[in-house]
Amino acid sequence: MITTLSGDTSRLLATVDFVKEQDTAALLPLLFPGLDGPELRTLVEHCRFSHAAQLVFPADEAELRDMLGACGLVPALPPGPSVVVRERLAVRHKRRAGDLDVGILRPPVVGVDGARRTVEVFVLTVPPGSDLDAVAVAEREGQHEAHVAFEVVAPDPLVLRGLCATFARYGATADGGGYNPHENGTVFYFGTAAEAKVGYRRVEMYVPGDHRDVLSAHLDEFRARQPAETVLRLLTGAWTTQALAAFTELRVPDAMAGESEGEGGRGIGIGVEELARKVGVRPRNLATLLRYLAMLGVVAEGRDGFRLTAVGALLRAGERGSMRALALMYGGPFYQSFAGLGHTVRTGQVAFERHFGENHFDHFARDPRLAELFDQSMAAGSAMFDPVPTHPVLTAAAGAPAGATVVDVAGGNGELLGRVLAAHPRLNGVLLERPHVVEAARRQLAELGPRCAFLAGDFADVPAGGDVYVLSRVLHDWDDEQCREILRHCARAMPAHADLLVVERVLPADGAYSLATAWDLHMMCNVGGRERTADHYGGLFADAGLTLVGQTPLPLDGAVLHVRRNGGAEGAASA
Repeated sequence: MITTLSGDTSRLLATVDFVKEQDTAALLPLLFPGLDGPELRTLVEHCRFSHAAQLVFPADEAELRDMLGACGLVPALPPGPSVVVRERLAVRHKRRAGDLDVGILRPPVVGVDGARRTVEVFVLTVPPGSDLDAVAVAEREGQHEAHVAFEVVAPDPLVLRGLCATFARYGATADGGGYNPHENGTVFYFGTAAEAKVGYRRVEMYVPGDHRDVLSAHLDEFRARQPAETVLRLLTGAWTTQALAAFTELRVPDAMAGESEGEGGRGIGIGVEELARKVGVRPRNLATLLRYLAMLGVVAEGRDGFRLTAVGALLRAGERGSMRALALMYGGPFYQSFAGLGHTVRTGQVAFERHFGENHFDHFARDPRLAELFDQSMAAGSAMFDPVPTHPVLTAAAGAPAGATVVDVAGGNGELLGRVLAAHPRLNGVLLERPHVVEAARRQLAELGPRCAFLAGDFADVPAGGDVYVLSRVLHDWDDEQCREILRHCARAMPAHADLLVVERVLPADGAYSLATAWDLHMMCNVGGRERTADHYGGLFADAGLTLVGQTPLPLDGAVLHVRRNGGAEGAASA
């Protein structure tokens, strides 16, 4: 045991010295030979050398304290959980992630340049006689988790993609990564080129916040070198949908709610036996489900049991921004219809209609429970709406001396219109919807009183005389000809001064990663609609006597398309 401690301590001490001696501008060219000039200056501007890391294997906490003390490190104990390294070890050694209690410490050090950095210490406790001895031996030899790290300053998706591309130009290869919900940070791992002039062969780029959209493309590059694993991960996507749906249907997130909010935001866990009693399920089966969801970051497993992460909390009933209804819809009716996707691709018939014998609007309208769930699911993506009330068109309308009216066409339960009117007390609203949906909207917006009127009807009933018209997530439900008809109804109703705001997910013209691409498949299979590029929408607007004059991005890969009439009242009326 003395030899083991000495070996781990020696490696850790060398890491401490390295962190003290290096700085960002000097270290980057050593890792990426040939990096110089403007690209080096760009990396130095956006990244800073933050730490180097080692994985150690003490027998217990006392031995860990001795090891750290010998290296002059004074961390806060006990370690926090390290999700990313735990998952990497589980894959590498074919172990169950729940059996690998990997912790992380970040004791501070001060570099010779005066900069404050940290030494990242991953800790896997290996008691004497443990079956983890083989893991420790292999990891000490392979040094798979030893790396140097740079933290990205003021992260932005375009910046992150640019940094990844620059690393790749100088020989770096994608080597995995992950999102750690415990600290809300995203990790990108790279292997360095063989020509690197330091002993560390792995580089970490640490980005504060949740950047799994950019991480997805990085992981795709990593998995491209392991095609069989990639295929298996893709094929098991349906399991993820059903795991989330079952977790939600059984109301496990609600049963965990009272146990999951602790000091410091890390939360208090709940044991599987107690949780199983609360929701009336078999403990062993629940444990299997929870371990799978822990791998996805929906729950976190610790010494005291399982707790919800910020992701899992969104599956609670009544949670602000809850996505519970979406989980039940995507794991229920839409999941069933997706089994007919091949039929849709082959024949053009909508899979939902083939499975249920009618279109989804009629099917949901006949079942009050499903109708309510569908309306809730539409509101579940409301984070997309957050910036809409501040759109210049709406702020200008709110400032009009005589006031203004916003007409929300097919506005669902009024989620978006309610936000707009709450943000602008001088605006009035009109919501047009099917009769049963109008009643739900009346209840939702009751507190607005006479400021909001409700109109039961269809697209032919778009009321005239509004100042701002809104079509939010409507056009993607329909084929091009029906979209033209809807837009013509809007154009006929719009006065010459009026604006139309279209909220949709817009397909990227360059094939970049986007939720719109996934929703394009969903709309084809379940609704018979489609997502479109901005140019495609522009053509539909032109056919209806309208002009696309601007586009503003929204969260969740949404966009606001700003549309005006062209040709005045007579031109719009004849369109």
